This record gives sequence, structure tokens and C-alpha cells, in this order.
Amino acid sequence: SSDTPTVVQVSRWDPLKDMAGVMRGFAGRADRLPGVHLILVGPDVSGVTDDPEGAEVYADCVARWERLPLTVRRRVHLVSLPMADVDENAIMVNAIQRHSTVLVQKSLREGFGLTVTEGMWKGRPIIAGAVGGIQDQIQDGIHGLLLEDPTDIRAFGLAVERLFRSPGLVRRLQRNARRRARNEFLGHRQLAQFLKLLDVVA
Repeated sequence: SSDTPTVVQVSRWDPLKDMAGVMRGFAGRADRLPGVHLILVGPDVSGVTDDPEGAEVYADCVARWERLPLTVRRRVHLVSLPMADVDENAIMVNAIQRHSTVLVQKSLREGFGLTVTEGMWKGRPIIAGAVGGIQDQIQDGIHGLLLEDPTDIRAFGLAVERLFRSPGLVRRLQRNARRRARNEFLGHRQLAQFLKLLDVVA
């Protein structure tokens, strides 16, 4: 239903995105998150020919999902989005992100996290690994929650629980994240910075 609280990660089925770790962390705290559902969203692996690991990672996630207790399994959803139509895919991703209660990017390694900026712009509270470019996008406790060690499954589960128990924190993160995305990461801002750089070096 549209009012069901959800934790969502949208990414490729890639070992470095750690979809399985997100599932494990959520499952470990599921009894303390009544009514909350986890949605792991990635591309339909049959439609992605340049990512041979994708099918293996997705199959591993399915196998892990099948081993979850039934009460938890009913609240964990693996979603494969079609890739044939780029615009259709973007519309579906946008809808899923906007429906989410909490967005996650628990990457073990990452450059600039596009899904992080998308979530910030949409005013979603975000939990992300403190790796690579994500550390430049989010200040911990200001624009989102960063996992100092993204492999720490327990810390991830606690971060999820913290957000669902702290509405004041969520509102502050949402407000700050959207403001930072608007001021730092939108296309017109990047263009202005590029023009300024050209002016300096010319």
C-alpha cells in the first residue's frame, strides 16, 4: 500500500553495492521495525549484457531471501526493472525513490553516488557508506547518516532503526539534504562552476 514504510536501495546487482548486506542488516533488526518493508531494486539481469556479475549477485540475493524466516521474507522484496526503455526505467526509479521512507546506498566502494543525489533532491533521509565521493555529498548527521564501516551489518541495522525512531532527525536530514542538492549538485550549479573555472584558466 502507498502508506507502507519502506527502506529502499536502487543500484546495480554488483558486489560493491552490497545488496545482500542491506538485506542482512534489515533482517537483523526486522523485529524492531514493525510494518517496515525492504525493497532492493536493480536492473533485470537478462537485459544487462555488460555486467556478467549481475546475474550471480542477483541469484545470491534470491538464495539469501529464500533462507529468511517467513515473517521477514514477506517484508523483503527483490525488484528487477526492465531496461529496454530508458525513459520507462527512469520513471519507475523515480516513483520508487519518491515512495520510499528511507533511501540506502550501502556501497563498499563508490565514486559520485548519483542515487544519493537523486534521493537528496527528493528530500529522502539517506543511509550510505562513508566511501569515495559519497563523503563529499553527505556530512554525517547533517545531510544523511554515513556508515564509517559499510561492512558493519549491525551498524547499518541500527542506523535504519534510528531513523524510524527519530522523526525530528528525519525532518532535519530531509531539509538539509534537499538544500545541499539544490545548492551543490544540480546541473545549472555544475555549469556555473565550469564557466568560472574557464574564466580562471583563460
